[in-house]
Amino acid sequence: MVEQIQHLLHEKFGEMAVLRVDAQPLQPILVVNSELIVDICLFLRDTEGCYFDFLSNISAVDYFPEKRFAVVYHLSSIPYQTQVTLKVEIDNERLLHELPVMPSVSSVWRTADWHEREAYDLMGIFFSGHPDLRRILLPDDWDGYPLRKDYQDAETYHGIAIK
Repeated sequence: MVEQIQHLLHEKFGEMAVLRVDAQPLQPILVVNSELIVDICLFLRDTEGCYFDFLSNISAVDYFPEKRFAVVYHLSSIPYQTQVTLKVEIDNERLLHELPVMPSVSSVWRTADWHEREAYDLMGIFFSGHPDLRRILLPDDWDGYPLRKDYQDAETYHGIAIK
């Protein structure tokens, strides 16, 4: 299945749409061009034979100590009972005031709204074009992104010890 999707994406968007296929024991992952993620997702949702109508999860990956993050999209086609995993890799200097940036796919699947907010809140991935990107689990004034591997736990929050 992944080879067919790779072929369709190469036909539609060119050879740079899929950068590589990461062969995994359970399910291969298509590593795609971040600039094309919204167009690729629309294509996979709307194309006959694909119809990936359900975004089941978005997860963020920290490759610390490398200056690299990834966003992983788990897609399912309910009518065809198939799944595909897309991954986008982002280079970033790991500075808290210069977050890694990805285009939002919330215009493709409404469920992306919550998944992207969680990736923003906990990993510090900024989703451009998101309709309401703000923290979802932590207070608005929380410093840092607790799922990053280089995150330092705060000792206090508003003068209250939290350790």
